[in-house]
Amino acid sequence: MANTTVRGALAIHGQNPQYLVETVIRNRIYEDPYWKEHCFALTAETLIDKAIELKAIGGVYGNNKPTEFMCLLLKLLQIQPEKEILLEYLQAEEFKYLRALAVMYIRMTFRAVEVYEILEPLLKDFRKIRYRNSGGYHLTFMDEFVDQLLRDERVCDIILPRLTKRDVLEDNGEIGPRKSRLLDAMEGKEEEGSERGRSRSRSPDRSPSRSSRTASPSRSRSRSAASDKSRGRSPSEAGSRYVSRSPSRSRSGSRYRSRSRSISPDRVNADAARFRSRSRSISPDRMETEPS
Repeated sequence: MANTTVRGALAIHGQNPQYLVETVIRNRIYEDPYWKEHCFALTAETLIDKAIELKAIGGVYGNNKPTEFMCLLLKLLQIQPEKEILLEYLQAEEFKYLRALAVMYIRMTFRAVEVYEILEPLLKDFRKIRYRNSGGYHLTFMDEFVDQLLRDERVCDIILPRLTKRDVLEDNGEIGPRKSRLLDAMEGKEEEGSERGRSRSRSPDRSPSRSSRTASPSRSRSRSAASDKSRGRSPSEAGSRYVSRSPSRSRSGSRYRSRSRSISPDRVNADAARFRSRSRSISPDRMETEPS
């Protein structure tokens, strides 16, 4: 009774759901201690706790000993849970081995159109998972596992049911074309490139005003030289004008030098003549009366 399919289960691909697992592996599972101790009387609800405790996926290892993952997969085929329950298994993103178990069951039991529609969005899941086989543990990823289910004929040492090619379903109009994430990313880059091109095409209208404001020093010097020539000043005079205002010259006593240079000889002669005329106008009596 413990190894029989639940009463009222539907035939999958024209046969008993448990027969999807090969006879040799199925008999090994029935004899495994994990099946007898932990998988007895499991339901769709209590199976979640066992799936969360999984540490790896895989078929058989060692001397054809089944993995715990394979035991729970056979239990799912035996109890045949409803579709809504399996979709809830997929929504539990924090439990990756529960999702892997549901993905494997969906691939084996669902129609081809439903398999593509449900499993292709899971190609975005890049989480690491452990895979156990006769060679030991290996590291793989969730998206690689889903891709193997969609492409390969044998996964986890089980021959999968035949899956109709996607292009055939597209030609028959049963499923729409696949939307690639790379195509969406490329379209996003093209939109960004077009926006940058628009911004660059708008920028030259504003650039002349900025360039006119920030003129180069050579242009400013040429303009100053041209203005000096128009005013009748040579570049040397313009340079001496700005040099005379430097603080080094004002501190070195240029003020007194400019004063001494500004006194002309005619002014000196005039001052001497005034002094002589003043001395002659003084009378001799005043000079005698004034004390020496």
